[in-house]
Amino acid sequence: MGKHILITGATGMIGKKLISILLKSGHEVSVLSRKQKKIPGVKVFLWDVYHHKIDQECMSGTDTIIHLAGENIAAQKWSPKRKQQIIDSRVLSTQLLYQTIKETKAPVSSFISASAVGYYGDCGDEILTEESPSGYGFMAECCQAWEQAVDKGKQLGIRIVKLRIGVILAAKEGVLASLEKPIRFFAGAALGSGKQWIPWIHIDDIVAMLVYALTQHTLSGAYNACAPFPVTNKTLTRAIAKKLHRPVWPFNVPEKVLKFILGEMSDVVFLSTNTSAEKILETDFKFKYTQLNDALTDIYGA
Repeated sequence: MGKHILITGATGMIGKKLISILLKSGHEVSVLSRKQKKIPGVKVFLWDVYHHKIDQECMSGTDTIIHLAGENIAAQKWSPKRKQQIIDSRVLSTQLLYQTIKETKAPVSSFISASAVGYYGDCGDEILTEESPSGYGFMAECCQAWEQAVDKGKQLGIRIVKLRIGVILAAKEGVLASLEKPIRFFAGAALGSGKQWIPWIHIDDIVAMLVYALTQHTLSGAYNACAPFPVTNKTLTRAIAKKLHRPVWPFNVPEKVLKFILGEMSDVVFLSTNTSAEKILETDFKFKYTQLNDALTDIYGA
């Protein structure tokens, strides 16, 4: 039986692919958007998180919410104002959704939310499971506030699933597009020490994991949404360069240089999060891409 799903952040990298798959699977899909858009086969409702406004009709018949909304952390330098906006876009949007569920008495039974591996902070080589404590720094602070807001849904009797997403690998989008740019122009080099762990996941697998969380009602709580074999920044850089038939410089980009260019936002580049995928694997979820080379081959070709 098809579900009635409300998606936030639906026009992002994940949302666009997710909508297509859900519609093909016979689900009814609605989205919340800041601007009126036309999406074939989808009802679009408007909301304004910062002014606490929402079209409450979005909850009519909705039984599942997939919450992907949030300001892009890499779109601007991290001024104090921007950092608060990044947190507010996640926390206030979650609070607005729960308030609307209560006010409309919507039959929402499942709330599936994005989170991020930034939750753990910088942990070096330590293997991180979902039971590992939250870390320090802005990314950890943001993810903690985000997940705490999401967990409030338990008070409404809603099943909560939080996917701590790693670096999403997708063609011409997101982090991969940023990483490949200097490599294409023969300026490829590992960043900082190059030893920091990068938990990655192919776009197809994160979309599949969201669909899996939607249909498998035994799933609840937090899951690391990352492939089983994370790699170091140096390994990822070399793997991309190999696919693009480009060299990699024998020296690394110094941490001081990136801090000068990016400011505090450079912390994202230097976080080392060696995540374990054991918990999601134990639910019988099947990754399509477990090895980095296979994922990059799909994106760039053999």
